[in-house]
Amino acid sequence: MADAVSIFMSVGLSEQKAKETLKNEALSSTFKKAIEQAQGLLGSASIDKTAGTLLYNMVTRLKDYNRLSFLTKYIVTRKITSELQLSAALDFIKSHPQENMDRLEFEAACGVGVMVTPEQIEDVVELIIRKHKDQLLAERYRFNMGILMGEARTALKWADGKMVKNEVDMQVLHFLGPKTEADLEKKPKAAKPKAAEKDVKIEQVVNGEANTEGKSLMEQLRGEALKFHKPGENYKTEGYVVTSNTMNLLKKHLEETGGQVRSRFPPEPNGILHIGHAKAINFNFGFAKANNGICFLRYDDTNPEKEEEKYFTAIKEMVEWLGYKPFSVTHASDHFQLLYDLAVDLICRGHAYMCHQRGEELKGHNIPPSPWRERPVEESLLLFDRMRKGMFAEGEVTLRMKMVMEDGKMDPVAYRIKYTPHHRTGDTWCIYPTYDYTHCLCDSIENITHSLCTKEFQSRRSSYFWLCNALDLYCPVQWEYGRLNLTYTVVSKRKIIKLVETGIVRDWDDPRLFTLTALRRRGFPSQAINNFCARVGVTVAQTTMEPHLLESCVREVLNDTAPRAMAILEPLKVTITNLPTNAQKEVRVPDFPANEAKGSHVVPFSKTIFIEQSDFREVMEKGYKRLTPDQPVGLRHAGYVISVQRVIKDGCGKVCELEVTCASSDSVEKPKAFIHWVSDPLRCEVRLYERLFLHKNPEDPAEVPAGFLSDINPNSLTGIECALVDHSVGKAKVFDKFQFERVGYFSLDPDSTSEKLVFNRTVTLKEDPGKM
Repeated sequence: MADAVSIFMSVGLSEQKAKETLKNEALSSTFKKAIEQAQGLLGSASIDKTAGTLLYNMVTRLKDYNRLSFLTKYIVTRKITSELQLSAALDFIKSHPQENMDRLEFEAACGVGVMVTPEQIEDVVELIIRKHKDQLLAERYRFNMGILMGEARTALKWADGKMVKNEVDMQVLHFLGPKTEADLEKKPKAAKPKAAEKDVKIEQVVNGEANTEGKSLMEQLRGEALKFHKPGENYKTEGYVVTSNTMNLLKKHLEETGGQVRSRFPPEPNGILHIGHAKAINFNFGFAKANNGICFLRYDDTNPEKEEEKYFTAIKEMVEWLGYKPFSVTHASDHFQLLYDLAVDLICRGHAYMCHQRGEELKGHNIPPSPWRERPVEESLLLFDRMRKGMFAEGEVTLRMKMVMEDGKMDPVAYRIKYTPHHRTGDTWCIYPTYDYTHCLCDSIENITHSLCTKEFQSRRSSYFWLCNALDLYCPVQWEYGRLNLTYTVVSKRKIIKLVETGIVRDWDDPRLFTLTALRRRGFPSQAINNFCARVGVTVAQTTMEPHLLESCVREVLNDTAPRAMAILEPLKVTITNLPTNAQKEVRVPDFPANEAKGSHVVPFSKTIFIEQSDFREVMEKGYKRLTPDQPVGLRHAGYVISVQRVIKDGCGKVCELEVTCASSDSVEKPKAFIHWVSDPLRCEVRLYERLFLHKNPEDPAEVPAGFLSDINPNSLTGIECALVDHSVGKAKVFDKFQFERVGYFSLDPDSTSEKLVFNRTVTLKEDPGKM
C-alpha cells in the first residue's frame, strides 16, 4: 500500500487523495496501469503534475478501458494538456467506436495542436468589450460579466480559462477604472459622464499607438500626450479614492514638491536588467524629463536572499548608459524603520493581523480565510513585536492586511520572516516587508506624483490606493503601460541562470542574450535602444517585437557613428608581382565615405595584401562580379585594379595564394566591382553571433515541447581566431564600434588584450530577409 501511495503522490496526487484512490480497487488498478504506460513512453523522464492530474481525471471518467493507452499517449506527449481538451476527447471516444474512429477528426475535436497566444486572447477580449462598450459604461460593475466570459470562451474554445478570465478582469478594470463608492452603492449614482471621459482618454492612448511613428519619446511623454493627471490633481483620476483628509494631504504634497512631476524606477536588485526594462527606464525617466520633473532610482531591496551587490552596481550602470541620471538613488531599506512603524499603526487601526497559516496555504487565489483574521489588536501587536525580535521560525507567522485585491486575492502578506543578513542593514532586521506593502508606501514617502508600472500590476491598483488611505498618507496615482517583449529570446532570471549553469552562454552579458549588459557588449548603442523604445511607443497593450526591428535601429545609429575600417575574416594571400619587393604606399581611407569632412585614416599598401576568400572564384559563374582568372576587380580606396596571373594551391587542392598584377584604375576599363583588402594587418579574433534560439517562442511548450534548453541554435556563435584588420583600429577602447567595410558592424570586446583584439559582430550591414 505504501508503494502505491508513493507512486500516486509522485505524479501529483496529495497523500490524502492517493489513500482515497486505493480504497477503490478498480480505479487504483487502472491508474497504476496508466502510470506504467506513461513511464514506458517517457523513459527516464518523470511525469509532471499536470500530466499526472490529467491521467487521474481520465481514469476516473473513462468507460472503455481499451482506449486507455491511446489517451495516455496523447497526455504524456502533451497533445492533450488541459481539462477542457480531455473532456472533449472523452466525449468524442464515447460517441465513436474504436474501429470507426478517424484520428485527424479526433484531434480536431479536442484541439490538439491548437495554441492560443496571450495576444490573441487580448485581441478577442478587446473586441468583446468594445461590442458591449455602451452597456458597460451605463451599468459599470453591475453589468453581467458572465456575458463577456461566455463570448470569450466561445471565441477562444481552447484557451486557458484562467488566462481568459484574468484578461477580461484586467481589461474591464482598465476600461472602467477601479470600483468607486458609487459602484458599491445599492443604487447607481449619476456620476457616469466622468467615467466616460476617462474612457475616452484611455481610448486615445490606445489608438495613439498608430501615431507614435516619427514622434520622439519626449514628444510621446510630454504634457497632454498621455492624458495623465497634473501634480496635485490626483483626485481627478478615475477610481482615485478621496477621503476627508485627501485635499489636506495633496496640499502638503504640493508644498513639498512645488508642483514638480516625480517618478521612480524601482527594480529588484536580484538580476540584470533586460530589453523590457529599457522601456521601463525610458518611460519613467523620460516622462520626468519631458515634463521638467525628477526621477528616483529606487532599489526594491526587500528580499535579502536573492540580492547581490553586483546587481545594484549593474542596474545603476545601465540606467546611466541609457543616458539618464537619477535625481537620487534610494532604497526601500532606507525606510525599514518607518515601514515597521506604519505596520504597527496599520494593526492599531484594525487593518492588519498576525496569521499562522503556512506559505503553502497562502498560494494561489482561492485560499481559505484565516481563522486569525479577527484576532484582537493587542494580541497582534504583541506577536508582531515578538516576530520583530526573532522569536518565531521562518514561515511560522506573517503579518497580513485586511483587504481584497482586484484579482480576488484576499489579505495579502505585509511582513514575513527571513533570517538572512541584509546587504545594507546586516542583522538589524529578521522581518522584511513585501512588495504589496512596500511599494505604495515608498512612493508616498518620496512624494511620487506618477507611479508608472507595467500592466500586470493593474490588479494591484486598488490595493495601492487602499493602503495609503488606510494609513491616512498622501496617495500617489498608479498608471500602467504595456510590457515590451522580444521573440527568439528568454529574459527570465531563472532561465538565464540555467543557460549560464549549463554552459550554453558564458554569463549574463553573453552577446547572444537580450540583457542590457549583453547588448552593450555586443555593440548595440544606447541611442539605438532608446530609439527602439520610442518606435514601440507608450502603449497600453503588451507589445511583442521581432529582434530585426531592434537591429534596424542599431544600423541607423551605427551608419552615422561607426567609422569605417577594413577587415578580412577568411584571408586569401595576394602577391602583386609587378610591384617591387619593398614597395610601400600609404592610402588614405575616409572614416565616413558619405561625409569625408568627418575625418580619415591611413593604411599601408604593399606588394602583399589579403582579400576575402569569397571575393575570388576559380571558375566563373553567371552574375559573379568579383575576381576570377578572367575578370579583374578594383581595390577600394587604393586606386588599383588587379588581374590574376597565377592561382597557387596547397596539397589538398585548396587555393592558398594568388599572384596578380595591378594597374592604375585610371589606365584601365572600370571593373565590375571593388573589394576591400588589408596590408600589413593586425591579427584579431572575431565572434559572429546569430539568434540563440531556433524558434520564435522558445518558452512555448506547443512550439518547443522539450523546453527552451532543447531549442538552442548550434550556430549561434562562430569564432574566427585568425581574422585580419587594418591598423586604424589598433588603439580602440573596449566597446568602440566600427563598420568593417562590406562585412558588418563590430564592437571591441572586453576580452581584448594588448596582444590580441577581439571583435563582436553587432549586426550585419543589411537585414537578412530570412529573419523577417
